[in-house]
Amino acid sequence: MRTAMDVVHDAFRQWAAGEVVNVPRQRAVVPGFMLHTMSAAATYLGVAGWKAYSSTRTSARFHFGLYDIASGDLLALFEADLLGQLRTGATTGVALSQLALPDASEVGLFGAGWQAESQLEAACLARPIRQAFVYARNEAKRVDFCHRMIARLGIDVTPVDRPQEAAADLPIVITCTTSKQPVFEGAWLAEGTTVAAVGANWPLKAEIDADTVRLADNVVCDSVEACRHEAGDFRDALERGVFDWSKAVDLADVVAGRATGRRTRDSVVLFKSVGLAIEDVAVANFVYRRALERGLGTDLPL
Repeated sequence: MRTAMDVVHDAFRQWAAGEVVNVPRQRAVVPGFMLHTMSAAATYLGVAGWKAYSSTRTSARFHFGLYDIASGDLLALFEADLLGQLRTGATTGVALSQLALPDASEVGLFGAGWQAESQLEAACLARPIRQAFVYARNEAKRVDFCHRMIARLGIDVTPVDRPQEAAADLPIVITCTTSKQPVFEGAWLAEGTTVAAVGANWPLKAEIDADTVRLADNVVCDSVEACRHEAGDFRDALERGVFDWSKAVDLADVVAGRATGRRTRDSVVLFKSVGLAIEDVAVANFVYRRALERGLGTDLPL
């Protein structure tokens, strides 16, 4: 995860320098099936790539293709489940490194699924986290998640019975769920809190409410363009007139020092991530190069 965070940080820095082209997610939808596609080119790495994934009511399948820009050759094909988990967590880690209070030692986490694992791991690398409070609707799932993450991270990870306990008076709150409705009330947030909302990338889904958006002194997106296209978290706030897109800035500009991510220590900061192909390209390129060095992978007759 530390390496992935470094790679993703560099990707956003290079994006601000004009070395990245990112194409937001598109979807082909038919009854019972969706095909999701996204792509990006990274001239600073000399590669480009696409991610395509299918989803049905019972499963999802993720694939990634990496190309050499100079020759046009297809360099590698990936089964991209782990790639997606890693780059999503790494992006949150980069954002928290830029936006969260430096001494933040506690985090509230909504969600106890596979993606939530990398979110908590990245938070612990971004800030000196000593304790996490985890809320998920399924009690057995959140308890099991906490046991696993204690063993993995060596911090105190506590399952909580009420959503307030994972949001109120905490310096960092992360939402990583499949919920279509807000999972906590913005009124619970304390001054100085950084909220990272990463679970929803569909216009009709929202993990945070309009109050959370309204209270945010700073709003940072992994990509404002992509969030305008698919982040339902802002829908209610836009309709109520308590937010407009001129308030949002790109994470790339924050990383490059061209935009303010946190105005003051007491500022409430919102980071919204929908997931970007450039994150996949950057991490996949690193994995590909490392695999070549170690003689890993399977040659394909392409």
